[in-house]
Amino acid sequence: MRADGVVTRPVAEAALDLYEVDQLGLDRLDRAVLDALCRRFGGGPVGVSTLAVAVGEERETVEEVAEPFLVRNGFLARTPRGRIATPAAWEHLGLTPPPAPAEPADQTLFDE
Repeated sequence: MRADGVVTRPVAEAALDLYEVDQLGLDRLDRAVLDALCRRFGGGPVGVSTLAVAVGEERETVEEVAEPFLVRNGFLARTPRGRIATPAAWEHLGLTPPPAPAEPADQTLFDE
């Protein structure tokens, strides 16, 4: 036991630093998932298996450990096409999100 068993702010901050937990509660794995999603896959969508390979973790670890926290805190969204980074993820990493895709042209047919 360290710090005589008393948890002070400096002791808690030192413990969080030791475990690489940032100010928003993201650890190394959380940041690796977001970093891969944004930098390697342009924000997604990307499948969880592909994302797991990119961060060097088992699929189950990403899906059961990192994803719930990231989804709950608004950094990642699950879609039918795969995982996507939210604007909060880009902001937290200090990155600029790619421009949104252009809206498809109006396909309305006119009667002649």
